[in-house]
Amino acid sequence: MSGDGDIASVMGFSGFGKKARTFDLDAIFEQTRRTAIERSQHNPVKKIPDTHEITLQHGTKTVSALGLDPSGARLVTGGYDFDVRFWDFAGMDQALQAFRSLQPCECHQIKSLQYSITGDVILVISGNSQAKVLDRDGFNVMECVKGDQYIVDMANTKGHTAMLNSGCWHPKIKEEFMTCSNDGTVRTWDLNSEKKHKSVFKPRSFQGKKVIPTCCTYSRDGKLIAAGCQDGTIQIWDRNLSVHTKFHCRQAHTPGSDTSCVTFSYDGMTLASRGGDDTLKTWDIRNFKKPVNMAAGLTNYFSVTDCCFSPDDKLLVTGTSVKKDEGNGKLVFFDRASFQRVYEIEVTNASVVRCLWHPKLNQIMVGTGNGLAKVYYDPVKSHRGAKLCVVKSKRKEKQAEMLTQDYIITPHALPMFREARQRSTRKQLEKDRLDPKKSHKPEPPVSGPGRGGRVAAHGGTLSSFIVKNIALDKTDDSNPREAILRHAKEASENPYWVAPAYKQ
Repeated sequence: MSGDGDIASVMGFSGFGKKARTFDLDAIFEQTRRTAIERSQHNPVKKIPDTHEITLQHGTKTVSALGLDPSGARLVTGGYDFDVRFWDFAGMDQALQAFRSLQPCECHQIKSLQYSITGDVILVISGNSQAKVLDRDGFNVMECVKGDQYIVDMANTKGHTAMLNSGCWHPKIKEEFMTCSNDGTVRTWDLNSEKKHKSVFKPRSFQGKKVIPTCCTYSRDGKLIAAGCQDGTIQIWDRNLSVHTKFHCRQAHTPGSDTSCVTFSYDGMTLASRGGDDTLKTWDIRNFKKPVNMAAGLTNYFSVTDCCFSPDDKLLVTGTSVKKDEGNGKLVFFDRASFQRVYEIEVTNASVVRCLWHPKLNQIMVGTGNGLAKVYYDPVKSHRGAKLCVVKSKRKEKQAEMLTQDYIITPHALPMFREARQRSTRKQLEKDRLDPKKSHKPEPPVSGPGRGGRVAAHGGTLSSFIVKNIALDKTDDSNPREAILRHAKEASENPYWVAPAYKQ
């Protein structure tokens, strides 16, 4: 019968008498779902431009502010050392030097730097109560007015009365910017009227007391204003209605912790917040009661630690803090939909404070706790930016300039003492070339006994004589004990220093 079985299996109806195979559909579906998630996560990770990096040395203290102009040509960095440095990617060579460094706010730490949407001015937020606006070259354009700290109602004071925490430009209106401060207000300003703010938003706690906003941002269309506050709330206003909040989330983060960043996604639907309670959360503002996603365990010691969305809106990035000599600060990437950690970059052995993913350059800028600003890029996926300055070799200093003497102008000198006015360096060099004294080739060293008043290379000077004698001295002093014991026999037979003194 076995022959029949073979024939049956060849003809394809051997399994008729057996029980049908059952499928666990749930398990298969789960497996497919997992594969899909893994594949979809692998996709955004491929887009992270981190194959190459350059390091810009801002200083030795924390880099607490980063700003890139919209075109991505210039970077500004600010730090706890009060300095603001300007970097020009197109003008920089491999030495990676900043082309300008200044202290716009005297002795106040720089909290935030941002180029306006046109890129012609920079908003500087520091630890004092007055925001400043500089132009592209670092010159003052305006300074906000300081408020009167004796007026109780903050709506009646013309400006902030306490330290600033954060600030940013309006995404559509190029003259408007916003600041938030320890006086418990968020204010909007107009670039052309520095004497008074435009409008005031006052975050309130559940009991109606004033709370301090630690970070603020505009929505992408500029219609909403969001602020993270010290009592753990996130409060959102309509830009045109400053009295009541439009959305208000009570327990967004731990009360008493500084929420260090709130930012909207590019599609405007999602708000991400980075808490001082070591969390990163995303919120749907249409359903603002509880977070969509949350990641914990992201250490945060700074009140300015950033989070930002990738240009394709698929990933969310933030930095982690570390104590000194306790590991490396990381840049951590989360998938926006599933909120799994899909990737991380170990940046340096200090906290990662600021991060900025520029959509045009497709490069990631990072500010660290030890004074570095790093730029991550990919030669294929990134454009311009850091790629421009890596290819340039360092410039050689011109030596020619040193050969010509400074020309001294003496207008009242007599004709006989007057020097001919110098036309140009090149002409002067050509003249010097014709002068037999100046273009005289240096004489080579004399070999042999010496002649014409010149001593030979090792000759008549005392030092050369001593050097020659030391070289000829064959005694080996490499072992000091041996060198001293050479004289032991002679000293015992004929004592001269010690024994005669004791004979008396």
